[in-house]
Amino acid sequence: MSNETRTEAAKVGTATGPVVNLTPLAAERFKALAEEQSVPAEERNLRVSLKVGGCSGFSYEMGFDSANPTDIVSEVQGIRVGVAPKDLPQLKGLLIDFVDTVQEQGFKITNPNAKSSCGCGQSFQA
Repeated sequence: MSNETRTEAAKVGTATGPVVNLTPLAAERFKALAEEQSVPAEERNLRVSLKVGGCSGFSYEMGFDSANPTDIVSEVQGIRVGVAPKDLPQLKGLLIDFVDTVQEQGFKITNPNAKSSCGCGQSFQA
């Protein structure tokens, strides 16, 4: 991580913690996915972003890529997580968990900034 990226991450404030939080189970699953997909080390930046759409207005996107110099990057549970500054107001405080039960399997997102969300939990209104 470059000094510039560390500086950007520091602007978020260590007192408030990272922009996006991961549970230990989610972090382990992201690490396993990166290995399974043979993601090169320089591209193991988990980008969490928003796109307009979905049932409620915004939907989440997650994927691995190289860090963008303007991203707010935090190290969370051994995973570099990047968020674009434009998405910061809607994503700050986001919690990503991984559930594996008889009824559901996958990443579960809890967003304290969501005013409402759809039934599937994949989109929200801010």
